[in-house]
Amino acid sequence: MADAPTVFVIDDDPSIRAALKRLVASVGLPCEAFASADAYFAALDPAAAGCLIVDIRLPGASGLELQEKLGRNGYHVPVIFLTAHGDIRTTVRAMKGGAMDFLTKPFHEQELLDAIRHAIDLDREGRRKHVERTRRRERFESLTPRERQVLALVVAGRLNKQIAVELNLSESTVKLHRAEVMQKMEAGSVAELVLIVSDVDIVARPPASA
Repeated sequence: MADAPTVFVIDDDPSIRAALKRLVASVGLPCEAFASADAYFAALDPAAAGCLIVDIRLPGASGLELQEKLGRNGYHVPVIFLTAHGDIRTTVRAMKGGAMDFLTKPFHEQELLDAIRHAIDLDREGRRKHVERTRRRERFESLTPRERQVLALVVAGRLNKQIAVELNLSESTVKLHRAEVMQKMEAGSVAELVLIVSDVDIVARPPASA
């Protein structure tokens, strides 16, 4: 199932891969393991929920290079890095790239399991927000050009009578358009409408002229 969270292990050491698969399976989570970043990326399913456990040092592309490649391609799956050679510079680079955690070998099993649970929670929340943003943008796209003008002016804080003047409409017509905007955007108040517009990064500017 695409919605079931999976832990993806990327480590070139077969014994580490096997141990991590057993550990992940012990808490009832599916796990897939890869010997290299390239092998994982070749099998990547963007719809697959879950998290990555990645060794920093890998044959071919490193763990950090994989993280950067994922980011460039718009994939924001939580990453837990493992390393026996941690240093401050590497840690900073990983965290700046969005790494969720950075564990040094040998690590406590419970520490890793806690990190996995946290990563899966973050991934679930991130996917929920992505779905909601997509729905909100689709609702915005359903607005007519006139409704988008009204939306922009409402968000800018204009009153109905001010909008009527700026768009050369009657106030009753503005009220009708405003009601349609609120219904289509599923906003219960102007404050909620402003939050929706901000959340999906809609560029809503008042028209220069009617």
